[in-house]
Amino acid sequence: MATAHKNTCAPDPAGASAPQPTPAPATRSDQDVPSPENLLQEYNELRARFQRTTNALASAAHDLKTPLSILNGYVDLLHSEKLGPLSERQREVLHDMQDSGKRLQQFIQDFLTYSALETGGLRMQFEHGNINDCLSGVCRLWSNRFQEKGIALYFLANDKLPAFPFDAPKLERIISNLLENAFKFTPASGTVWLHAEPHMWERRAAAQPSSAERRRHNVTHPNSVRVSVSDTGPGIPAEFHLEVFDDFFRLPGTENQDGMGLGLAIARRLVQGMGGKIWVESDPGAGCKFSFLVPYKPVVNKPVAASAASKGKNR
Repeated sequence: MATAHKNTCAPDPAGASAPQPTPAPATRSDQDVPSPENLLQEYNELRARFQRTTNALASAAHDLKTPLSILNGYVDLLHSEKLGPLSERQREVLHDMQDSGKRLQQFIQDFLTYSALETGGLRMQFEHGNINDCLSGVCRLWSNRFQEKGIALYFLANDKLPAFPFDAPKLERIISNLLENAFKFTPASGTVWLHAEPHMWERRAAAQPSSAERRRHNVTHPNSVRVSVSDTGPGIPAEFHLEVFDDFFRLPGTENQDGMGLGLAIARRLVQGMGGKIWVESDPGAGCKFSFLVPYKPVVNKPVAASAASKGKNR
């Protein structure tokens, strides 16, 4: 088969036009494709590097806690006027310093919790207790902030909830993160409700059971508690109902809000560590309702990161 060659502008010294060689197409070497053994080795190295980086950042964040606590303590002391009276302007400045110090303290705590979850260093400690006491305690901590912003916060204890084993500090953290999220996005004169009730949770099995098995395992009594935080904020579009629980996720248009985008992600991992699940129901302009389930019977005590290895998008 004849081959057509491209003409060149430079003349040949001998008067004859010699064909120009065509460069061979670039081919991918087999050495660029890692073998299965190399893939596993590279994954382990990447995982180890990630673990070292996470531990280093957690160590740096932990080192910031002590000087920040001292600084916040001195600010509180000045604000109490025990060292002398303050002018109105000085009170305003110290109030701003208090708010900034608390926000920075919350950022540090969020990152430390996230690091512990990532490295599997956080374990559940279940103790028998009354969840109503836990929820009302968190409400008391948040009531002043809600009042200052002009948001109504409602919680009514449910006498139908039995005492059962749960990790109270971690459950308080979940509720606090959900209330903080509602506080951020609910406008002044809005309303936030905290509610808990017994729930009959029928878990989906991996394989479809027969009709006889379904009748035998049918749940007839509440086996979990359902906790919900509802607000009158702007709502969340349906396409983001799963992504809001991802690490460092921010809704479009909310990039200027305080926080690192870890509050809901931490709540998701803690709920999964208790053997529960979490989800959101919302429509744009109609507010949000975040709900999660915690079983009455605790799961096997294991690192939270192991139980929350998946993204946990379990509607």
